[in-house]
Amino acid sequence: MNERRKPPVCMTIAGLDPSGGAGIIADIKTFFSFGCFPTAAIASITFQNTVGVFGAESQTAASVRSQAVPVIEDLGIDSFKTGMLPTREIILETAEIVREFELKNVVVDPVVRSTSGFDLIDRAALHGLIEHLFPVSDIVTPNIQEAERITGIAIETIEDIHAAAELMKNFGAKNILIKGGHFSPSNCDRSDRPAVDFLFLDGMLHTFESPFIETTATHGTGCTLAAAIAANLALGKDLIEAVRISKKFVHRAIETAPMLGKGNSPINIEAISR
Repeated sequence: MNERRKPPVCMTIAGLDPSGGAGIIADIKTFFSFGCFPTAAIASITFQNTVGVFGAESQTAASVRSQAVPVIEDLGIDSFKTGMLPTREIILETAEIVREFELKNVVVDPVVRSTSGFDLIDRAALHGLIEHLFPVSDIVTPNIQEAERITGIAIETIEDIHAAAELMKNFGAKNILIKGGHFSPSNCDRSDRPAVDFLFLDGMLHTFESPFIETTATHGTGCTLAAAIAANLALGKDLIEAVRISKKFVHRAIETAPMLGKGNSPINIEAISR
């Protein structure tokens, strides 16, 4: 009898979205969709639905460590993804866990604001994210709005995207994926442009395009993309291939979204065939 192949193990430390569209639940569904074994530690319990975020209760740094470390010691981790990390203390503890256990394939999704505009971390936490998690990451995956808050650069042109990526590199990020799904230069009609993501890898720029979908089904797209990248890295893909596969995955998930709720619908993660 052939021994059954063990799946790669992925871990996420992020916030819990009770509506299931974003955060840890989206990460778990994404890991599973790629055939990986999902594990998780909750950093924050949020109060939200498709319409908005109404509040959150942060866990302690000790609680996050107590959730994550026994799993890491027992199962081993093939990739590690972070999402909403609401306090500086949790961010420093998470960075320490990465260093202590020499975790690989570390994807940092710098979640600073919800789709509905709710600020999820304060200035001190943001500085901790930049100072401590960026340097231990393999890739950082901000969207345009997150890149603006991280760098202080108002992004209106392609040149601004380059400048923001360069500054994040100076902050310690090895590789940066700026998600440009909502980006349109000021002199260009949105309808004339594809959705473009910008990967700055080892000093080189790689762009990934897909047709722009005019939709309100955007809840959890950033979480899902970062989790998909983590899953593909765990499966042995290189960063370029991991981003390419993940972008295609998210595009299809948006395209087939169930259109649930009264606000921004979650996307169709669980029904996508790997």
